[in-house]
Amino acid sequence: MADLSTRYLGLNLRNPLVVASSGLTDSLTKIIELEKHGAGAVVLKSLFEEQILMEADYRIRKAEEHGELFVEYSETFDYADVHIKEQELGNYLKLIEEAKSTVRIPVIASINCMSTIEWTDFAKRIEKAGADALELNIFVVPFNLKNSCETNEKTYYHVLQKVKKAVRIPVAIKISPYFSNLGKVIKGLEENHADGVVLFNRFTSPDIDIYNIKTTVAEVLSSPVEMANSLRWVAMMAKRVNMDLAATTGIHNGEAVVKQLLAGATVVQMASALYINGPAYIEKVLAFVTNWMDEKGFETLYQVRGKLSQATTVNPEVYERLQFMKYFSEYK
Repeated sequence: MADLSTRYLGLNLRNPLVVASSGLTDSLTKIIELEKHGAGAVVLKSLFEEQILMEADYRIRKAEEHGELFVEYSETFDYADVHIKEQELGNYLKLIEEAKSTVRIPVIASINCMSTIEWTDFAKRIEKAGADALELNIFVVPFNLKNSCETNEKTYYHVLQKVKKAVRIPVAIKISPYFSNLGKVIKGLEENHADGVVLFNRFTSPDIDIYNIKTTVAEVLSSPVEMANSLRWVAMMAKRVNMDLAATTGIHNGEAVVKQLLAGATVVQMASALYINGPAYIEKVLAFVTNWMDEKGFETLYQVRGKLSQATTVNPEVYERLQFMKYFSEYK
């Protein structure tokens, strides 16, 4: 039988299927269930910078309304603000500690951050709680039209540099595909000592209800067609960077996992398919990968990984070409 064991961020995984940061990984009970059904590792639900700050602001305003907080006393305000943040972080640290003392698979913490002002200290405490690695989910929305592309990109490097100086555990960066020169940015993350890159973020997107004339939220869960972009960039960057590549978004079955491995992914991260099918679906996905490897004569993942990356395929232009007219003109 094929051996699915691998290494990701310097960690030993029994297989390359990692449960992505989501509500699937926000409690010890859920993490235990994911391990039972075969997950190679879990990325905890992200600790959001905005979540902490907004929660603090909300509770303070409610206290003001009920006469429980005298805002003219700055010490009271500071105490409430700090106390609420500590409670939010304390719950997260407790989850890390409980998970590490209960399950045997790697537990990767996740921080969704916009700045480096407070997160560096949080990263230290997350490491102390026992997290095996840290995934930094960074997205700088380029709303400021005065900033150049280079200025926005340097923000990612700055966050990475500060966190890498603060912790010793491996750090992966989860990014979006929205850069003017994505390949250069990924290389830049490698040069700034990222241990891995996760491709790609999937954002909450707006939609428009034309019947009630209002904005709404688009579909939260991914669909299989969304995998194409990460497949392209995993294949293009595999064997061109000396760090791990995690593929995510649109990976809904065993066939998709195999495709990403052939493109060069170190691991794949899955969430939407598990929301739809439940944790036991992990077993079905892994069974497909194992059976496929056995049928093709592959004994280890290292024989599979990157076999069809851009650097090795005989048809590299498929990954490079973005315009569809060439192929449309040949379509019958």
